[in-house]
Amino acid sequence: MKTFKDLEFLPFHSDGVYARIMFKNGYGASVVKSSFSYGGKNGLYEIAVLDTDGELTYDTDVTNDVIGHLTPEQVTETMAFIQVL
Repeated sequence: MKTFKDLEFLPFHSDGVYARIMFKNGYGASVVKSSFSYGGKNGLYEIAVLDTDGELTYDTDVTNDVIGHLTPEQVTETMAFIQVL
């Protein structure tokens, strides 16, 4: 099971980071932290589900939107849900 520690963050805008990861089931996650993301100004992360083409999807049992204001532990929990879709 992939966790927050498996994310490889890259620079995002002038003040943030982002990572994308794909899972064995074909889904993936996009994780962002910046002044433009939900919770980023407080050092928290935002996660979105990616479909099998690597595009954002709002059509899963995980969420119908992005999920913001997450700690690294909560990012791992959300990643676990995505990996069992």
